[in-house]
Amino acid sequence: MKVMRKIYDMLMYGAYAHAKWEYEASMSILKNKKKLLFLLILCVVLLCTGGVLVYAKDALILGGNKAYAPPIGFAMGAFIVAILVGFAAGLMTGAIGVGGGVVITPALMSVGIRGIVVVGTDLLHMFAKGIMGTAVHKKLGNVNYRLAIAFVAGSFIGVTCGGYINRTVYNINPVLSDVFISVIYVALLGFLGFYAIHDYFQLRKAGNAAHEKSEKKVAVSRAARKLQSLKIPPMIKFDEDQVPGGRKISFILVTTVGFFVGTFAAIMGVGGGFLTFPSFVYLLGISSFTTVGTDIFQIVFTTGYASIAQYAIYGFIFVSLAMGLLLGSLVGVQFGALTTKVVKGMHIRAFYGLVMLAGFMNRLLALPSKFSDLGVIHISKSLGNGLKFAGVVILYGIIIYFALWVFYRFISNIKMFRQEALQKEG
Repeated sequence: MKVMRKIYDMLMYGAYAHAKWEYEASMSILKNKKKLLFLLILCVVLLCTGGVLVYAKDALILGGNKAYAPPIGFAMGAFIVAILVGFAAGLMTGAIGVGGGVVITPALMSVGIRGIVVVGTDLLHMFAKGIMGTAVHKKLGNVNYRLAIAFVAGSFIGVTCGGYINRTVYNINPVLSDVFISVIYVALLGFLGFYAIHDYFQLRKAGNAAHEKSEKKVAVSRAARKLQSLKIPPMIKFDEDQVPGGRKISFILVTTVGFFVGTFAAIMGVGGGFLTFPSFVYLLGISSFTTVGTDIFQIVFTTGYASIAQYAIYGFIFVSLAMGLLLGSLVGVQFGALTTKVVKGMHIRAFYGLVMLAGFMNRLLALPSKFSDLGVIHISKSLGNGLKFAGVVILYGIIIYFALWVFYRFISNIKMFRQEALQKEG
């Protein structure tokens, strides 16, 4: 039980930390008129480009490979859904301070897009967002390039393995590929969701105290101390500004962590801060200060290589879908950031847990029809479609409810926002 709790804490820390740098990047845009104007122009360009690509049937897919080429009608619908899903994910990041990226795959798979295409497309969307984060994030100067190079060396190998696994399973049977990805998400989202709801009820008993682990200073763990004691050359020095003389860790250990993170990133379409932050801080004992800049730097290379070299050139990138996700998330994060001051800490666990459980139920209810298509079980088509529809209603119902709640919090506190703006101008 203690081990499971530690794993949960690590994953949640990663979600909070990754969302924090997205939020800070968003705030740097909101506070700068030139950046805000650039963002508005970028959104218009993305909207136009996405629309053009939809009607071109994504003919500009990198590599020209059309392993996945949906009809125009479906592509336009998927583009609109991608904008809405990206917007909801951005709202989660901005309003309650946790990453919403883990629900993108279940949400898009539930409308009929193949899992491997969603994974590749989401990685491309993360690549574009990582470039933006690199351009505007104030803490980028904290990059430890030695750590970044060691991590990227491992992540490239891991991404290659993860991409190969996904493509191999898809080539065996596209339905099996959807099952493979869905089962992984069922395990991950169920684990995170149930623990988050459990924490919410504990917070209700304890009061409304905030429980944001990303704001806490994490001490060096026992595992990190043991790993740092292994003197396997070459050694990398880091945290010179945090600890007198700095700390050291083996290049090989950092590369190994990069390999595992890269593998999961390529298989699931997630990674970035979600896995890198807890790996750096809890396993390697690297300070949050150094981790932030280093992770933003490496995510550009990891997601760029994963999306292009492992998915795009094989035809598993839906370009207009990536445009929709990026457009929606950019707007969602900005809007959610305005309401972040009026959200109680207790609500963070509740909404995060509900969305995770909604994604869990969505993928779980989709599995019976998938298993039936594979011949593993036998159920009627109407029952399978009914279960899938129930999963879609649950997931999108929770997402819509959350979006409406954020709008309500914004409107009910609009006077406070105006007063704060006037005080800053005065």
